[in-house]
Amino acid sequence: MTKVTLKDVQEAKKTIKDIVKKTDILESVKLSDMTNANVFFKCENLQKTGSFKVRGACNKIANLTEEEKANGVIASSAGNHAQGVALGAKMNGIDATIVMPATAPLSKVTATKGYGAKVVLEGVVYDDAYAKAVEIQKETGATFLHPFNDKYVIAGQGTIGLEIFEQMDHNVDTILCPIGGGGLIAGVAVAAKSLNPNIKIVGVQTANIPSMHESIKHGKVTTAFKSTTVADGIAVKTPGDITFDIIKELVDEVVLVEEDEIAEGLLFLMENQKVISEGSGAVTTAALLSKKYKPKANENVVCIISGGNIDVNTLSKIILLGLTKSGRRFTFYTNIKAQPGGLAELSKIITGLDGNLISVNLSAEGVIGKLDAKMVIETFNHEHIEKIKNAVKEAGFEMVEV
Repeated sequence: MTKVTLKDVQEAKKTIKDIVKKTDILESVKLSDMTNANVFFKCENLQKTGSFKVRGACNKIANLTEEEKANGVIASSAGNHAQGVALGAKMNGIDATIVMPATAPLSKVTATKGYGAKVVLEGVVYDDAYAKAVEIQKETGATFLHPFNDKYVIAGQGTIGLEIFEQMDHNVDTILCPIGGGGLIAGVAVAAKSLNPNIKIVGVQTANIPSMHESIKHGKVTTAFKSTTVADGIAVKTPGDITFDIIKELVDEVVLVEEDEIAEGLLFLMENQKVISEGSGAVTTAALLSKKYKPKANENVVCIISGGNIDVNTLSKIILLGLTKSGRRFTFYTNIKAQPGGLAELSKIITGLDGNLISVNLSAEGVIGKLDAKMVIETFNHEHIEKIKNAVKEAGFEMVEV
């Protein structure tokens, strides 16, 4: 049985109503056309602190005893819970220490410090930061605020589910939700399933860290880690036992998306919705674009964009990855004759097929009489790339794709 109820979520809504924003729901005409469904985005990237996490953090802090507040608070976070705790602590005059992975985006670290919290950097993923936070908590006696495996945190995140029903006038068939430790989807599932037992709740996780997917598969909390991810907000190797119990009971399906699919989702949101999302916030869009989740005709689907706290340097890298994945950028190596007009011959083929040369790097270190060339081309799609590839090869040029 679940350990969080609809009443808990409703109480959380009352508790945090003057703190959090009721974020917009935007319709996606293009994604709706592509999927033959009715797709909407719940934009928690526009929430205070740039993430849904402020909901659960502030609900938890509001329910602390005076003694717990006096001891100060400590939390571990990939970055978004950190900002929520820091803001909530500042509003209540509580000392806060946050342990974050050393890989956390600088923007999240800076923002957390900006709210007045002390920041400690430790490890590669959330679980490393958690272990360090537990160690510090034992030394200081501070009150530990878990980012997902906590009743009040889960209830706070569940207020998103209540808002979705209000804003959609209960006309929603499916909610797509990112999964890290499981606090968000657990809360949303409790609220949504209580209001409509027939609604479908679909979790989306990165294939690089498929911890909840593996936990559901094995029927118990399971640790899973393959590699780091651009979706740092859901980089959790071991989910919570409270969240797992709720998800096992109420979530209909958990799907996995790859890193390049996440990048493509982020790029889609920027270009078509004018929405800036972080990697974890784009996984729901990635699930639809990659067809990892295929909605039925006219299905009303709400995708939760969980946050928008993305480092600008990371964003530029993800954009390039997204352009490559969607066939908008093509890079290859070849060689040309080391004589006047050698480059012009290759350029003429590419531009003649409406390819846009972005950069050309030449090197004379290869075969005598030829120049090694690295070509980066802006293209329309994968079909366009194939036309250029065929034309270049037919003209006698060797090609090594990057």
